[in-house]
Amino acid sequence: MGALSQYIHTDADHLTRWLLVFAILSLRYVLMAGGAYLLFYVYKRRAWLHRKIQQKFPDKQHLKYEVMHSFLTFAVFGFMVILGNLMRGQGWVAEYGNFADRPLWYFIGSTVFLLLFHDTYFYWVHRAMHHRKVYMLVHRVHHNSNNPSPLAAFSFHPIEAVLEFSFIPLIHLFVPLHGASFLILSITMILFNIMGHLGYETLPTWFVRHWFFKWINTSTNHNMHHKYVSCNYGLYLNVWDRLMGTHHKKYELIFEAVAGRPAPSIQQQESTAEEPMPKQLA
Repeated sequence: MGALSQYIHTDADHLTRWLLVFAILSLRYVLMAGGAYLLFYVYKRRAWLHRKIQQKFPDKQHLKYEVMHSFLTFAVFGFMVILGNLMRGQGWVAEYGNFADRPLWYFIGSTVFLLLFHDTYFYWVHRAMHHRKVYMLVHRVHHNSNNPSPLAAFSFHPIEAVLEFSFIPLIHLFVPLHGASFLILSITMILFNIMGHLGYETLPTWFVRHWFFKWINTSTNHNMHHKYVSCNYGLYLNVWDRLMGTHHKKYELIFEAVAGRPAPSIQQQESTAEEPMPKQLA
């Protein structure tokens, strides 16, 4: 997201710049979130049903709701990019454009810091949005997807969209960062965002017991947040959830139950109903 404001021509008028950002974000959403939906919810719907976390599917009306709010989010992000360009024009943005201006260790370290800063920012802002009054006014839009699809990855209220984006101008004020760092952040963010709302668990059963990988969030982790609401607030990592006691106690057991379901035989796949609605995982 942050890289967009650097590579969009600064001489373009605000409307042209907004349209370009909106088009880029929309195309990325259609290709990545839409592609994930087609693969998991259409093409492999029956074959991978055993990996569906909640054993039901959102209806078409709700999918339209997720898409509509996602495009609204991209419209808001476009305005936020314009704000970033205005900040740059005032000389308020700490950045560097030439790799030679900083050593390689700085680029690597600052990129890791950017990801960790975003994860921390996301946890605390996300948790704050679960305050009763804020939740009902703002965050409930996203949580209307209690059984999310990848199309829900950017389904936000406009105020939440502003909050989601605001960490970029915030960190731009203080830390000199290269545009490539924001590109890495953007790729990482959308991959985790789509994975978190995928509704399917693709990882092996041992993942959540591994000494290193257990700290990385999974599709099951965020799906449980949508289902149970007051747990698992993290984005990339579950470090803050574990430290603050918001990590769901049954996460590992539910993950292993989903990831360990046996795949159906060809005959079972063929006999599956067109709209399968098995009992949800308790």
